[in-house]
Amino acid sequence: MKYNELLQAYFDRSGALQWYWTIYILVIGGVLAFSAFRQHKEIVTTVLVIILYGCFAYKNLGAIGATLMERQAILSAIKEYPATGPDAADIKRVRDVLEPVLTSQEYEGVRNFHVACDFLTIAFLLAREWRRGKPELRS
Repeated sequence: MKYNELLQAYFDRSGALQWYWTIYILVIGGVLAFSAFRQHKEIVTTVLVIILYGCFAYKNLGAIGATLMERQAILSAIKEYPATGPDAADIKRVRDVLEPVLTSQEYEGVRNFHVACDFLTIAFLLAREWRRGKPELRS
């Protein structure tokens, strides 16, 4: 794989990572909006939403983790790429400017943030359900 292909792969994985976070935030917003606009207690609905959200969050964290590991592997390959051959001067010039700003995130920090947001979301759902009024009897 050429140096420019490695850089392209790194930024492709960065874009994928950003999309996973965007989808995650949109789902949290949707779940919270759904909960906020319901007016009556519905324990079964709340439990179902929590279970479905938990499944989504678990799979989303897995996708984020896998993409993060791919990006870290590509970053390692970029840093270890030999600057030899006819493109050596170009590679060195790009490396000197770009590589210092290519960052690596630790999975544990990302996981902890994700799980904390998951717990806060579920806590909000439970708090909203607890504070919600009882259903009215219709005649």
